[in-house]
Amino acid sequence: MKRRRFIQTLAAAPALAVPATSTADAQQTGGPGGAQRPQANAPNLEISPPDAAAETMPRFFTALQFSALRRLSDILMPPLNGLPGALDAGAPEFLDFLIGASPAERQQVYKVGLDTLNAQSRRRFGKSYADITADQAVELLAPLKRPWTYDPPADPLERFLKDARQDVRTATTNSQEYATAETPGGGRRRGGVGQYWYPID
Repeated sequence: MKRRRFIQTLAAAPALAVPATSTADAQQTGGPGGAQRPQANAPNLEISPPDAAAETMPRFFTALQFSALRRLSDILMPPLNGLPGALDAGAPEFLDFLIGASPAERQQVYKVGLDTLNAQSRRRFGKSYADITADQAVELLAPLKRPWTYDPPADPLERFLKDARQDVRTATTNSQEYATAETPGGGRRRGGVGQYWYPID
């Protein structure tokens, strides 16, 4: 008899545990089998791109290469007539991502070019490219004055500078900051949602 009662008690235990669900839980889930309802007091958090809240660290370029790229970008595409320049638009940070995801040949063009720019700067002025004066920095960009040719330039620095000039301009003019900037006449540039790139995390 005692063994029979013990077995009956075990058989009834799961059935007794079912009603333990609280009324509050049932209301949140909308009843048995119902979809879970969002809580009315859930906070509404505003989401922003990571680069809007913190400074982006270079992932592909070394710190020395990236500082040279930032200086070069500022010279090639400075702020003009109230429109943002390359640094305002985050062009160097975008190029760090873009070149890092590019074919090896393009990566080599940038790395060799930035290293050459820093090497020439140290040899002529005793400082890295990011630390020399504006006039000295422009002086090292003399290869950009050479006539355009259909084939890529044989000089690695010239090829890099011409590629970088186009890339910096494209990254700047296709940024959110540039697309939403006010024109000198008080209007906004032609551009809308989805017409510019977001920083990549």
